[in-house]
Amino acid sequence: MSITLTLSNIQCGACANSIKKGLGQLPGVGQVDVDVATGNVTVDADPALRDTLVERLNELGFPEKNG
Repeated sequence: MSITLTLSNIQCGACANSIKKGLGQLPGVGQVDVDVATGNVTVDADPALRDTLVERLNELGFPEKNG
């Protein structure tokens, strides 16, 4: 299953790499794809991990975009 989140503050490839590395270290997370242009992050993980992913992204400085 995959989870797609739309984030704030993704501006470049380095941001994408930080997100991939930060989320990829979490247990239960598979592939992480980041689209810099749209701010979308798609993660292969159980939907039950959504809150954990959002928390980790906040720690990394990439909060979920509201609305």
